[in-house]
Amino acid sequence: MIEEFVLALGLVAVIEGLVLVLAPRRMEDVLRSIAQISVEARRIVGLVAVAVGVFIVWVARSFLA
Repeated sequence: MIEEFVLALGLVAVIEGLVLVLAPRRMEDVLRSIAQISVEARRIVGLVAVAVGVFIVWVARSFLA
């Protein structure tokens, strides 16, 4: 279980790093856009992202393993 958690953290770091390496200026634009969104809307987006992530993990563990 801990190995999978560390693997997931590593994959997140790789994806985040790729975004910053490949499009650093675009990232600045995205951050400025996010700052203009209300806190409530950001929370909803975060909640939806968590739900989608949990669903993807569930599908991967249930059907692809």
